[in-house]
Amino acid sequence: MSLSHFDERSGAVPCKTPWGSWWQTVGEVFVHVQVPKGTRGKNVSVEIKPRHITCTVHGKTLFSGNLHRTVVADESTWTIEEQERILILLVKSEPAHSEKVWGSLLEGQYAPDPYVMHEMMKKLDLEKFQIENPGFDFSGAKLDKAYDKIPESVLENYEKRQQHEQADADGSEQFDVTPNKEWL
Repeated sequence: MSLSHFDERSGAVPCKTPWGSWWQTVGEVFVHVQVPKGTRGKNVSVEIKPRHITCTVHGKTLFSGNLHRTVVADESTWTIEEQERILILLVKSEPAHSEKVWGSLLEGQYAPDPYVMHEMMKKLDLEKFQIENPGFDFSGAKLDKAYDKIPESVLENYEKRQQHEQADADGSEQFDVTPNKEWL
């Protein structure tokens, strides 16, 4: 279940990527892909499977890989906006278990930094409050001071990811970058 226009009222928390950005709500994940002006549908191929996605523009694959979590492929879709952006809508297969935040778009790729991850978690909590209390508007609400501190697990995972990326870049020791299941 998702809220119509909750993001518009409260603002999305995007995770920047080399090709655009992605963000999430309780029920969906949105992927925004910048493409050359004048791009048309026939120039784009977006293949969405329950655990995999591939986005190709003008014959060049921009991203491809296993999704962080399962989606409902038949309900997921994409569109071109103003011939310069692709908007992909991925419908989460387990919105009832929405306490599980997507820690990255693809497994091991396009993960938000700790600050963005923390803001995503706060925004999803506000959206859940809105769903549970439909008569109230939580779009401008601020959460308790306890939310001001980024969870240690988020920071630790980010540091491990940074070490892993550095190790890949210089060919040195490999690190375990298994995400902490408590916040994913």
